[in-house]
Amino acid sequence: MPRILITGGAGFLGSHLCDRFIKEGYQVIAMDNLLTGSKDNIAHLFPLPEFEYYHNDVSNFVHVAGPLDYILHFASPASPIDYLKMPIQTLKVGALGTHNLLGLAKEKKARILVASTSEVYGDPLIHPQPEEYWGNVNPVGPRGVYDEAKRFLEAITMAYHNYHGLETRIIRIFNTYGSRMRTDDGRVLPAFFSQAIRGEGLTIFGDGSQSRSFCYVDDLVEGIYRLLLSDYHLPVNIGNPDEITIMDFAKEVLALVNNPAAHIIHHDLPVDDPKIRQPDITKAREILGWEPTVDREEGLKRTFEYFKTVVK
Repeated sequence: MPRILITGGAGFLGSHLCDRFIKEGYQVIAMDNLLTGSKDNIAHLFPLPEFEYYHNDVSNFVHVAGPLDYILHFASPASPIDYLKMPIQTLKVGALGTHNLLGLAKEKKARILVASTSEVYGDPLIHPQPEEYWGNVNPVGPRGVYDEAKRFLEAITMAYHNYHGLETRIIRIFNTYGSRMRTDDGRVLPAFFSQAIRGEGLTIFGDGSQSRSFCYVDDLVEGIYRLLLSDYHLPVNIGNPDEITIMDFAKEVLALVNNPAAHIIHHDLPVDDPKIRQPDITKAREILGWEPTVDREEGLKRTFEYFKTVVK
């Protein structure tokens, strides 16, 4: 039974990855300091003999007894409200945490996949964004703590690959949604669903013409699984290229939730907020044979069923 460590394992994405790798027959170790994750996301796994949980901050140290075959590094605040509130922790987990986990991978002779983000492209000047694009990032702006943490994560991962011959994989994740998202995490989808269910104003920043591309979590997990087991070590975009404006997205949520009290309100656009975001997934298609299979209509229906149970 292969053994895998998943950092950020109690988070939105990490918990879904725990589910997938247990289903695939792995011994899974989830590691989390619960800064933004929750044990509720993995409570159903605790009775399983093939599951372990370690409460630990990977920015300080990482120790795992026994052999390890794979590491997935998904520990990090990942929404603007979190990394603006915790800028130092965000930088530390991207830099010190990644360094610690690369060292662990080297010690254990494990293959490591690190979670990067479409935010490395910043407010892009190329559309859609291919992996060869170097980005348009403000390193000293409020979003720089997340953008630059992930850019450093990629750089040190490549350094370990090139210098130590470490087996590394890099995924650049675009907007993803699904069950287990926190209602208060500040990202557009949980914000819209929470506001619509409560009959509040759906907060649109600016005029709503900025675009995003939303990928359902099951599709993302499939892409991660394929990338980990592939032979490709350079960054790969995983996301759904079906682009939509935030205004149109708000209208879709309003129509689905169907709460007459819900409406749209406008606030000022945040500093350095990307105006466009769409992945070029040519590499994922060609190298991994991957593309999303859950369209936004179906994904939103599934996600709405979850939010109905958790929004108070």
